[in-house]
Amino acid sequence: MGSVKDLEVLQKPTRDAMGIGRFHFSDRYSVFDWGEMPDHIGGKGAALCLMGAYCFEWLESEGVETHYRGLVDRNGKLVTFDELDALTSIMEVSLVNVYRPETRVVRGKLEYDYSVYTPNLKNFLIPLEIIYRNGLPEGSSVFKRLEQGKISIEDLGLDHYPRPGERLAKPIFDVSTKLEETDRYVTWKEAQKIAGLTDQEVTAVRAVLSKVNDAISRIASHAGLENEDGKIELAFDSERRLMVVDVVGTLDECRFTYDGIHVSKEVARQFYKKTSWYSDVEEAKRTAEKQGVKDWKSLCKTQPPRLDAQLKTIISEMYMAAANELTDRKLFDAPRLAEVIKKYREYIGDKK
Repeated sequence: MGSVKDLEVLQKPTRDAMGIGRFHFSDRYSVFDWGEMPDHIGGKGAALCLMGAYCFEWLESEGVETHYRGLVDRNGKLVTFDELDALTSIMEVSLVNVYRPETRVVRGKLEYDYSVYTPNLKNFLIPLEIIYRNGLPEGSSVFKRLEQGKISIEDLGLDHYPRPGERLAKPIFDVSTKLEETDRYVTWKEAQKIAGLTDQEVTAVRAVLSKVNDAISRIASHAGLENEDGKIELAFDSERRLMVVDVVGTLDECRFTYDGIHVSKEVARQFYKKTSWYSDVEEAKRTAEKQGVKDWKSLCKTQPPRLDAQLKTIISEMYMAAANELTDRKLFDAPRLAEVIKKYREYIGDKK
């Protein structure tokens, strides 16, 4: 079970062969690596499933390898997005092995041992989140990292200090860890070492990221959305060929904006950033890092509050409307996205 979807294993992967599994997308959501939050958002699971399937099928038509096998319809049959005649929240995928890095505390600091990853390993999840940035909307982690001195404008390939809402002349490709307690940004050199990648494979990873970014930008434009940034996960198949895994192109994996307004999980993040619980989360993460504690959540003084009821309805409509308009198909009985954005603007007191 993940924080937003459950995995049903039909056939386990072996060392050399992929398995088969099914993602059951739920209406749960997660922010700031917390895991399951106290509310459920109606329609979210099916919306994520269908947006993801649509994007996977688009990528495959462009020659990008993925682990997607199809959608599971109400009769349990495997179908394509176009063949689907009723909502579903179940997607079938190929499975690879997940090798978790070993942990140890060295001089009071938690360290991860990635020695299992070598250039000879096959059929496994690459332990990285690969990120593209076409813009730097408000809430982008880039601003926090610049402030903390963890990254410089030169690292970003910029010649000036960026401002929130800025569109970039060319995308920034970023990378973070995937299988640690808290995702940690690393350089591409560190990422290469962590995952045991050759120079050619790093080039191939960046090329796949570029293709996915372009495809999602085109799909998003159907709905009048700007594709600001997003993440993908990759795996090597049994022949050590790259493929896109997990799910892509959804409001949880991407940060979209509509006329400057967030249309993504960022809406929930912005709500929680104004709570004292968020300050407690940040403090717990800092303390855990200093003390070499693996489970930072155990140091958090408070539990997350529930979403405001009106905002919860708006977020639900946002997921369903985005799924309708990104796929150009009336999947959900939901208002138009422009209408939902108008409601959200009124909710946050944006007078535009």
